[in-house]
Amino acid sequence: MTHTFGFLIHPLEVADVYRKVPAARHFPDRWIEAVMPLAPPIYVSHITGVRSPYGEADGHFVSVALTPRLMTSLPEARVVAKLVQAGRMAAEKGARILGLGAYTAIVGNAGQDLADRLEIGVTTGNSYTAATGVEGAELGAQAMGFSLEEAECAVVGATGSVGRVAALLLARKAKRLRLVGRDLPRLVRLADEVRLATGVEAEPSTDLHGALVASDVVITVSSAVGAIVSPEDLKPGAVVCDIARPRDVSRQVAEARDDVLVIEGGIVEVPGEVDFHFDFGCPPRTCLACMAETMMLALEGRFEDFTLGREYSLELVEETLRLARKHGFRVAALRSFERALSEDEVAEIRRNADRKRRGRVQVAVGAGS
Repeated sequence: MTHTFGFLIHPLEVADVYRKVPAARHFPDRWIEAVMPLAPPIYVSHITGVRSPYGEADGHFVSVALTPRLMTSLPEARVVAKLVQAGRMAAEKGARILGLGAYTAIVGNAGQDLADRLEIGVTTGNSYTAATGVEGAELGAQAMGFSLEEAECAVVGATGSVGRVAALLLARKAKRLRLVGRDLPRLVRLADEVRLATGVEAEPSTDLHGALVASDVVITVSSAVGAIVSPEDLKPGAVVCDIARPRDVSRQVAEARDDVLVIEGGIVEVPGEVDFHFDFGCPPRTCLACMAETMMLALEGRFEDFTLGREYSLELVEETLRLARKHGFRVAALRSFERALSEDEVAEIRRNADRKRRGRVQVAVGAGS
C-alpha cells in the first residue's frame, strides 16, 4: 500500500518565483513581493518513487507564495491562515501527514497552530534536521582530521527549536561548547539544561563574531532572513555545518576562504527511485532532512502530529534515527554551496588551513622577538 504525504515549500527569495512563473521576471522584485500575499497556495508537483523494504510513499509539494521577509513582517495570523489553505490543498490530494519546509516550520508556534487547525498529521521535521546537522558536523570534522571531542564547538541560533536539540546532541560528543544567540537569559537556561543532561558546561554568548572566531566546529541554524556568517568570522580550518534555510553562511565565504570547510547540513539520501518532478535545489534522489522525516513517517503509516513546538524531546529525535535506519535514509556526501565536494578538494582545504595557521604562528613569533 502506498501512503501519501504533503510538504509545504515557499520561495526563499523573489527570484525563486521565476522557476514556477517565468513571466514574473519582467517586473521589479518589489512589485512581485507586494502581490505575493494575495496569491492562493500553488500546487507544485507529485513526488513519486519513495520506497523502502517496508513500504512505499508518494507525496505532493504545495507552495505558499511568501518569502521569509513576508512571513516575519505580515501578521502571524494571516501567515498561518495561508499555511492552513496550503495544508488543506495537500489533504485534498490525499496527504495524510504534512511536512513543513523552511519558514513554514517556524511561524505559528513552530507548527503547533497549524496542526490544531488541520485534520491530518503535521511535523516540522526538526527532529531529524537536528540529528543530521550534528552528524554532518561530525563527518566534516573527521574529513578535516579531528574529532568533535577535541574541538571548540558552537551552535548559532541555539535557542531555536532545532538549535536547542542540536546543542544537546552535540554536548554528548563535544567537551567545549558555546551557545550563541540574541537572548542571553534563554541561552543561560539552555546552558543549564545542557549541563544537567550531559555534564558539559556550555558557554552562553551573544557575541556572534567572538564565538565564531574561537570555534573549530560550528552548527548554524538561526532564523535570520539573510546571511550572518561572513569570511572574517571564521578561523583557519573551521568546519561550518549550515542547516539554516535560508542559509546563514554568506556565499562570500566560499569565494574568500579556501581554508574553511562549509557544508550544507541536513541533506539526506532517499530510499527508492524518488522523483520530485521539481528542482528545489537538492541533488537527484536527495532531500532536506525535514522532508525526509515526513517521508519516513508516511512509510511507517504514522499519520500523527510529530515534531511540533519550540521544545521537543530527544526521544523524538532518537525515534527518527531509528526510522531512518529502518527505511534506508542516510546523510548524503559532503556538499558545499550546492555542489559535491571531492576528497581532493577537502584535502586542499586542510592544506590551506595548515599553511595559514603556520603563517600566523610565524607572525606571532616574529612580533614577540
